[in-house]
Amino acid sequence: MDLDRMLRKCQKEQWKVGDLDWTRKPRSMPEDDEVAIVQYFTDMAGIERLAGALFEVQRKNAEDPKLKDIFKTFVVDEVRHSHAAQMLADFYDVRKLRAYTMSPSLQQFYPYFVDAVQYLTPSIANAYITGGELILDIALLRSINDYVHDDMSEAAMELINRDESRHIAMDFYMTEHYASRDWLAKEKQMVGRRSVARRAKAYRSFLGVLYHARPFFQDVFFQPMSRVDPDGRRLKEAFKRMQLLGHKDEVARLNFTRFMTTMQNLFNTPVVGQVFEPILLRVLGVDKSLAVDLFTKDELKRAQAMSFDELAEDALAAKTIH
Repeated sequence: MDLDRMLRKCQKEQWKVGDLDWTRKPRSMPEDDEVAIVQYFTDMAGIERLAGALFEVQRKNAEDPKLKDIFKTFVVDEVRHSHAAQMLADFYDVRKLRAYTMSPSLQQFYPYFVDAVQYLTPSIANAYITGGELILDIALLRSINDYVHDDMSEAAMELINRDESRHIAMDFYMTEHYASRDWLAKEKQMVGRRSVARRAKAYRSFLGVLYHARPFFQDVFFQPMSRVDPDGRRLKEAFKRMQLLGHKDEVARLNFTRFMTTMQNLFNTPVVGQVFEPILLRVLGVDKSLAVDLFTKDELKRAQAMSFDELAEDALAAKTIH
């Protein structure tokens, strides 16, 4: 990836929430749809604030000045997205049917995830960030937009999706970086120099993420997708892209990837998977339908021959799949 080009793109494609025409009127919808849509956008505002906090940690940890500047624009992006999502929630809250707050599971997951990005190894943090952004960009945002189906949502989502495409491209770039042998050697030295207190915080945050991830994903991603993407096609597409990335040789050798792959293999092992199903799904953070390989042999072979940049482009192309 050309970081100079990416930075120029990040700076050029900035926009303001006020650029959108908020004088439009939302389309008429049934009460249960209104409640669902307003809640989705309320949670989306929280997700985007979480993403902003994560990118801020990445900005602080980046050594390359260009990376710092790129992540700085990402923080601005996510703050803007959060603002836009909250305004969309207010825009569609026509009947004032209830008071809306972020889902409790999102509030519980939030501090552990921020701590995880700060205290865990960057490769683990980046894996969760990449996964979340793939779900958000390929599946959730597009499906909510299609479900709302009006000009206001379309205009906002077009701009948000443009930003998220840049984020995903960088996520794949950082995945390659953190999977390199040079970085792993450096990371091993960094971990070895950590204090006992810092290691304790890392373990605590990781256990917190594992424990709270499934309720968070269920409430904020899976449950909404059951309404706006009932056949689950887009959600499975997003998870397939994560799995293909995880099967790249460089990524597959990472400790965290091996751990999650082992959990999935145990889930799909007769008897073992049945006996320990609740525990394994809690660790994986997904439903049964997503705890299996979602790719074909030909798709895996094709992906393994791709560069990380090509994998990112292929993942972004999935946004056009209907």
